[in-house]
Amino acid sequence: MIPAAFDYQKANSSEEAIALIVEHGDEAKLLAGGHSLIPMMKLRLAVPSVLVDIAGVEDLSYINDCGDHVAIGALTKHRLLETSDLLLAECPLLAHVASKVGDPQVRHRGTLGGSLAHSDPASDLPAAVLALGGSLIAEGPGGQREIAVADFFTGYFESSLAEDEMLTEVRVPKAPGASWSYQKFNRRAQDWAIVGVAAVEVGGATQVSLVNMGSTPLRAAAVESALAGGASATEAAEAAAEGTDAPTDLNASPEYRDHLARVLTKRALEASGVS
Repeated sequence: MIPAAFDYQKANSSEEAIALIVEHGDEAKLLAGGHSLIPMMKLRLAVPSVLVDIAGVEDLSYINDCGDHVAIGALTKHRLLETSDLLLAECPLLAHVASKVGDPQVRHRGTLGGSLAHSDPASDLPAAVLALGGSLIAEGPGGQREIAVADFFTGYFESSLAEDEMLTEVRVPKAPGASWSYQKFNRRAQDWAIVGVAAVEVGGATQVSLVNMGSTPLRAAAVESALAGGASATEAAEAAAEGTDAPTDLNASPEYRDHLARVLTKRALEASGVS
């Protein structure tokens, strides 16, 4: 398939990128790694008239220790996440999940901010950030604002970013020594997850999120509630599909996904130390 015709603009700073998307409005799309946007353009599911290339904005690629949290630039590539000594020590769940995204070629191009802004419920990294309870920094012509990740994903491929905003930073709380697990079921090693489950201990409680169990990445609220009430891993996992709306496609029916969610949640809870 061939994308529809478009104009190409290259931004050298976040300010320049924001000015370009303000100028072109909803006709413009930001291009970072391109692994999500370009396939959609080839299928003409996305038809932007202007592409704003932000891959060269170097000041948005970093992983910094900020006391009680780790700040990550939106253009930080997956490969840097999976090999970061800081993340491996302070937030190992995120580093591990980054290592499960696609193949090495994808991880050397794809960016954390791009994965989050694309808001694909089948993506690995949004679920990891959601389980950790992080926050996102959006920047627009009116300045910056901080968005709790729980409020960021609003629908299928939709987020709370305004048309004139771009994601500039991701903040995740430190969890050194915390127990965690990421369980991913897919047909082939580099495929999207048919279902995935992230579990991590945050502030003495286990937080659980689900991949590909609805139109957005989801927190498994029923599982977390059961655990808070003293349920075992096996008992809590039985609630994994509650409040979800699993999709149907060529890979799995909703009923099969519900089953996988229960199985993978039990595995994730047990691997993260919940008995």
